[in-house]
Amino acid sequence: MTVFSQGSLRDLKRHLQCLKSIVHLLAHVAYGCENDGQKTAVHEQATLPAKALAASYEVAHLVAKAQKPHTIAESLILPAAIAMTTAMHGEKIASALKQIPLSNDTVSKRIIEIANDMKCQIIERVKNGMFSLELDESTDVTSVAQLLVFVRYSYEGKLHEDMLFCSPMEGRCTGSDFFNCLNGWMEDAGLQWANCLSICTDGAAAMLGKNKGLKAKVLSVAPHAKFTHCIIHREALASKTLEPELNNVLQTAIQMVNFIKSRPLNTRLFTLLCQEMGSSHESLLFHSEVRWLSRGKVLTRLLELRSEVRTFLSDANSAFAHHLTDSEWIARLAYLSCIFDKLNMLNLSLQGLNTNILTLSDKVNAFTKKLQRWAVRAESGDFEMFSELHDFLEEEDVNVNSLKASINVHLQSLLEKFHQYFPTGNVENYDWIRQPFTSCSSNDLSSELEDVLLELSSDRTIQTSSKASKSLDEFWLSVAQEYPRLSKAAMDILTPFGSTYLCEKTFSSLAYIKNKYRCRLSTVEENLRVAVCSIPPKINLLCSRKQAHPSH
Repeated sequence: MTVFSQGSLRDLKRHLQCLKSIVHLLAHVAYGCENDGQKTAVHEQATLPAKALAASYEVAHLVAKAQKPHTIAESLILPAAIAMTTAMHGEKIASALKQIPLSNDTVSKRIIEIANDMKCQIIERVKNGMFSLELDESTDVTSVAQLLVFVRYSYEGKLHEDMLFCSPMEGRCTGSDFFNCLNGWMEDAGLQWANCLSICTDGAAAMLGKNKGLKAKVLSVAPHAKFTHCIIHREALASKTLEPELNNVLQTAIQMVNFIKSRPLNTRLFTLLCQEMGSSHESLLFHSEVRWLSRGKVLTRLLELRSEVRTFLSDANSAFAHHLTDSEWIARLAYLSCIFDKLNMLNLSLQGLNTNILTLSDKVNAFTKKLQRWAVRAESGDFEMFSELHDFLEEEDVNVNSLKASINVHLQSLLEKFHQYFPTGNVENYDWIRQPFTSCSSNDLSSELEDVLLELSSDRTIQTSSKASKSLDEFWLSVAQEYPRLSKAAMDILTPFGSTYLCEKTFSSLAYIKNKYRCRLSTVEENLRVAVCSIPPKINLLCSRKQAHPSH
C-alpha cells in the first residue's frame, strides 16, 4: 500500500480539479456545437419550406396570369427552373427548388386562394364609395352563358377598373335572371345599390327592356342609377347601313374570299400564286360578322390582292372573275375598303382602359363632322379623303357620276344612323369638368355649385399645383376635400363606363382559358379573376395562414 504525503495529496487533488475543468470545458464545447448544428438544421428545415410555399404562390400567380393549364407548373416550369439553376449555380442550390409544391391540385388551390384574396381587396375598396358597373353576357365553349361584371371606383386618388365577378347563368337568361344574379352577389358582398351611379350594357332587350329587362329591375331598387348603351356597340350598329348596290359588292367580295379560303386546295394554290407573283401578302382574310373590324380588313386585303385573285379565279373558271375586270365594281370595292377602314379607326379609338363618356363622345362627334365634310366633297367629285379610291380613279377611266351617286347615298345614310344612335347633346355643359379654371359657368350646375366653381377657378394654389400631369379623375378627386360637392358632381360624370370594352376583352380571355381542351374547368371565375385583375395578391398574408410543408 502506497502512502502519500500531505503535499502529494494536495498536488493530486489540484491535478484532478484541473482535469475535471478541462473535461467540463470540452463537454460544454461539444454540447454547444451539437446544439448549434441542430439549431441550424432546424432553421433550414423551417426556412426552406416557407420559402417554397411562397414560391408556389408566385408560380401559381404567373400561371394564372399567363392563362395556362395548371399542369404546366410541374411539367415545365419546375424542371426548367431546376435545369437553369443547375447550369448556373450547381446541383446543391438547384436541389432546394425540388421542395416547391407545384402539383396540378396544389396550383389550383393556390389560384383559388389568390383569387379570393383579390376579391376581398376589391370589395373592401368598393364598398365605401360610389361605383359604376359594366356588364355583358356571352356563351363559352360548353354553351354555358357567363355573366361578366366589371366595376369602376375611386381608390387612393384614382379611378380603378376591376372584374367584380363572372357567374354562369341557367335557364333563359332573362332580365330577371341577370338582376337576381347581380343583386344576390352584391348582397353577399355587402355592396349597396344606393352607391351605384350607373350601369353600362349592350343594347339587348334582356338588358335594356323597360318592363322586364335588367334596367327595369335595377331602377326599382335604385331609381337614381343611369343606364348607358355601349358606345362601341352603337358605332357598330350605325356602321352596318349599306345601300343595295354597295351591299352587293360587299357580298360578292365575301363570296370570292370564301371560294378560295374555304377549300384547302384552293388556299394552297393561291398561296403559291402569291409567292410566284411576289405579293406583299400570301392569303386572304375570312369575314366574320361578329368581329367589329372584320369588314374593313377583309376588303382591304382583297383590294391589295385583286390582281392575284383575278388570275386565280380566271384559271379556276369562276363566275366571280369578271367582277375584277370591271373598273366600276373595283372602284366601289375601293370605296368600301376606305370607308370601313375609317370606321375601324374610329372603333379602335373608342376602345381602351380608363375611358369616360366625355372623351368617347368627342371622338364620335368628330367623326360625324368628318362624314358631313366627306359628303360635301364627294358630291363635288372630290375623293381625295379616300386614298385607295383616289389612286384607282387616277389610274383607271371610271364613270364618276354613277360612283358619286352611290357614295353620296351611303354617306348620307351613315350620317343619319350616327345622328340616330348618337343624338346631339349639349357637350358644352361639361366644359367646366375639362377646364375648371377657364369655364366658370354651366347650365348643368345649380347656382350654388356655380358659386363653388368660381371659388375653385380663383384658387391660385390649386391652379398652380394642378399643372402637373393629372388626368381629369385624378384632379377632381384631389380637390374632393376642399370642394366636396363640386368634386362629386364631376365624378358622377367621369365614373360611369362609356362602353363594354372590358367585358369584350375579358370574354376573349375566357375563350382562351376555357377552351375545348379545358372545357371541364370548374374554377373559371377564379382563373379569370387572377388573369385580368391588376391588384397584386397579398402572398405574405396567404403564406402566414398556412403551415409550410416540403414537397414529397
